[in-house]
Amino acid sequence: MRRNMRLENLWRSVRERFDKLLEYDPSPPAVTEKDSIRIIVHDGLPPEANAMAMAMYSRDPRSFLVHLKVVIQKGWKKFMSQYYVGYGHKSIGDCGTTNICAENVSMLDAKSIQANELYNGQEASTRYLDMSGQRIMNPLGTETGKAIQDRWMSFYALALEGLIPYLKNLYPRHEEEDKTTYEKAIKARAFDIARAFLPAGCTTYVGWHSTLRQAWDHIMEMRYHPLAEMRRTAALMLDALKAKYPSSFRFDLSPEQLQYLRTMGSYSYAEFKNHPEFGYRSQMDIEEMMKHPGAMCLIMKRPKKAELPDWFKSFGLIVFDFLLDFGSFRDMQRQRSATQFMPLLTLDYGMHQWYLANLPPELLHEARALLIIQESEIRKIENPLIRQYYIAMGYRVACRMAAGLPSAVYIAELRSMQTVHPTLRPVAQQMGAVLTKLVPCIKLYCDMEPDRWSIKRGSQDIVRKV
Repeated sequence: MRRNMRLENLWRSVRERFDKLLEYDPSPPAVTEKDSIRIIVHDGLPPEANAMAMAMYSRDPRSFLVHLKVVIQKGWKKFMSQYYVGYGHKSIGDCGTTNICAENVSMLDAKSIQANELYNGQEASTRYLDMSGQRIMNPLGTETGKAIQDRWMSFYALALEGLIPYLKNLYPRHEEEDKTTYEKAIKARAFDIARAFLPAGCTTYVGWHSTLRQAWDHIMEMRYHPLAEMRRTAALMLDALKAKYPSSFRFDLSPEQLQYLRTMGSYSYAEFKNHPEFGYRSQMDIEEMMKHPGAMCLIMKRPKKAELPDWFKSFGLIVFDFLLDFGSFRDMQRQRSATQFMPLLTLDYGMHQWYLANLPPELLHEARALLIIQESEIRKIENPLIRQYYIAMGYRVACRMAAGLPSAVYIAELRSMQTVHPTLRPVAQQMGAVLTKLVPCIKLYCDMEPDRWSIKRGSQDIVRKV
């Protein structure tokens, strides 16, 4: 009851400040013109109204300013129900966007929400936040399940406590280094190591910025996910969207479509046998690429941070297979330009040794003993899907990524940077080595140096300006 009152009071204060913005921002569009070309920038419309105004271009070749006037005068809800829902013009739904926030969902649920190449959003970072106060899910509802989760969280808190002084001794602050930045960098390093012991049942916060169309499509897939939590989250999202945008979320699916979604749901997780530490297979047609008049020029002269054009994808994909701890998979999954399978979290590939190697010596023995106890108890959980909630994020999973050359180059360079998690960097570096082998003349800017301590992580923060 108190929690609901707090949320209601919070919402009331927000509503009082931004009441006008919640309905419509009356600020005028920005318009620039030269010769016969007119550019209009306007962001103040509610999502459904924006979708309506944009859609009118396809049937009424007049200015957006004319359409904007019609939208404001006549309203948009009837239009959306008639044309977007009634006639299946799903592209209209791409012109309206909304924000969907899922709070207190498990790490597994967060990955389900983000398992979409068109996902845009953010999630609470285990690399910067102390997660010891988060609620932990126990879907078994048993004392045994609770005991497993409690042991993980107790060691997580213990590890954080021991890592701070240990890391300060290992990496003392230099006189020229800013104290605040140094302290943040030490904490960030501690979180990097301790997160290995967070169970996947630990809850998190996810923000999703989506078009109306993609929200519908992805939520419908989530509704038939094999895990009950995902299905419940999808149902709650759909209820909220129907309440907010009743004209845009009233599609009727045929029995055949619903059955197909159920079939899709049964294949939500990929299980690969005999998965390599790292491997690849190229489906790229290098000879065809070399025939293209501009391809070799763009490959050889590409400056740092410049991205290859999308048409390089037409020359084929590179499929990468690798083992990566679930914590770092969560980072890799954010690379939306590549297609990635959702791995099943298991004990099969063990905990990534980097986490154990970076614990204080006095905690290492305790950690090894903990893993023996936890693995024994977790293996008793019969359902492999439910078992995931009780496995810590330091355990490795079998990953597969299919990427065109532009995506592979971007990921290899970005994820090989020094500020990237140390278990993810080697995978990106190996990807870079593969690209150099496949396309020897490519200009590549991967950081192939080993990890080195830096306080730069301490400056990667969102802080209030003074």
